[in-house]
Amino acid sequence: MTAKIQHDRHSPHPNEVDRKRIEKILAERERYKYVAPKVLTDIDGYLVRSPCCSRTVDPTGGEIDIARIEYQPGDFWRLFQMNDDTRHWRAHSEYASLTVLLARLLADPKREFWR
Repeated sequence: MTAKIQHDRHSPHPNEVDRKRIEKILAERERYKYVAPKVLTDIDGYLVRSPCCSRTVDPTGGEIDIARIEYQPGDFWRLFQMNDDTRHWRAHSEYASLTVLLARLLADPKREFWR
């Protein structure tokens, strides 16, 4: 499910360079290394999807939404988490840089994303 957000034509995101960068960094994660996530472009950002890691969300192991990464006016990043019950994105946290956001997504200490 994609968030319905107004697209700013002047936004530098999404772009192919950062999409590939995100994809490469996600391959370094500690959990669920046996599944290969996809990074798709989305309005003003990127959508991370993966086969269901633990089958708790989708018992058949189908593809699920992991995270949405959105560039915000004011030069910061917002990380969104999927609510599996309502199937809606909810804002999780904000970061000054994409690098710091990705470090948080990789660590995922509470398994809020890689579930």
